[in-house]
Amino acid sequence: MATFKYTAVDQKTGKSSNGTIEADSLQKASDALKRQGLTPTEVREAGILDKDLDMGSLFKKKVPVRDMSLFCRQFVSMHRAGVTILESMRMLTEQTENPTLKSGLEDCYLGVQKGESLAGSMAQRPDVFPKLLIHMVEAGEASGSLDIAFERMAVQFEKSAKIQGLIKKAMVYPIMVMIVAVVVVIVMLTYIVPTFMDMFADMEIDMPKITLAVVAASNFVKSRWYILLAVLIVLVIGIRYFSKTATGERLIARAAIKIPLLADLTTKQNSAKFARNLSTMLAAGISMPEAVEIVAETMGNKFYQESMRDARTDVMQGVPLSQPLERSGLFPPMVYHMVRIGEETGNIESMLDTLADYYEEEVETATEALMAALEPLMIIILAAICGTIIGAVMAPMAAMYTGLDNL
Repeated sequence: MATFKYTAVDQKTGKSSNGTIEADSLQKASDALKRQGLTPTEVREAGILDKDLDMGSLFKKKVPVRDMSLFCRQFVSMHRAGVTILESMRMLTEQTENPTLKSGLEDCYLGVQKGESLAGSMAQRPDVFPKLLIHMVEAGEASGSLDIAFERMAVQFEKSAKIQGLIKKAMVYPIMVMIVAVVVVIVMLTYIVPTFMDMFADMEIDMPKITLAVVAASNFVKSRWYILLAVLIVLVIGIRYFSKTATGERLIARAAIKIPLLADLTTKQNSAKFARNLSTMLAAGISMPEAVEIVAETMGNKFYQESMRDARTDVMQGVPLSQPLERSGLFPPMVYHMVRIGEETGNIESMLDTLADYYEEEVETATEALMAALEPLMIIILAAICGTIIGAVMAPMAAMYTGLDNL
């Protein structure tokens, strides 16, 4: 999927706007802009500078899935209580605390007030409302079961929030250890090492190479700390930029499926997401090809996205979904075997729900296993860093005592 830079005019207000949009082709990018109520005046493929220097998108915060789940639950309660869609959106706009979601709900309220459908209003804010939710709302409006659509999405968001919470919990320990390691290294280089080196300054001792290296590092940190800070800031921003490029996305995605500690978790997480999202789409009455296309956009790994888009092409040609899933080599055998059974029995939604439940539990197990593996690894890394500095400090002392013994 390529990124296109556009200039367009709002069909209602007549105001000109510009930005970037992702699409498979120039024509699809133009069609997507028209669906958002914009008349494109210029659409071209974005260059490297257009994509990489987009500071707004770099630091833009997405709406947390827990907030989306709460929004869906509140809408269901209001809708079943007989509150109109317009009044529900007004009330939800007033009581929502998240500023990004609040802005999106306000735009939806204005859109519905002008006579647009709720799904159409949501589609104009793709930065707030996931495509999965938009299609579910569209199907709910068409079938007259809007409350059911929102209820299913609430469950969907809750399960996603649970998985994300588990993964974030797993990352707390290594992040804290890294912070402690950085603080310890800074303290040792700026205070402890200079104190010991002052003791050896007046002694004619040949310093070991490791000690000279640590002393040089200590002097650099004390006198050129601002250079390290600048390098750190540039490095963080550079990594974030690189992760949003096509090359960066593929590199990160490949690392996630190749690194032993992450591969198992990545496979199970994407399998759970595939099964849950596809089941939700099919339950809403969305056709298999369209459902697979929507699910492709929700996958968190670039290679899984591409495999789902390839699967959509095969499905449109009449090939059972289980076959491209098996050919991709990314999904466990249980996934495509269960999908094949569902296709043969005509009960694919139930099979996908079973798969989703199973792999969501497996994600918990894999996350716990990752935590168990990371804890001793991080301790070893911290011990190696501190041990190197301590060894550099003790080495001259050992050399001094050896010299005294030889007298």
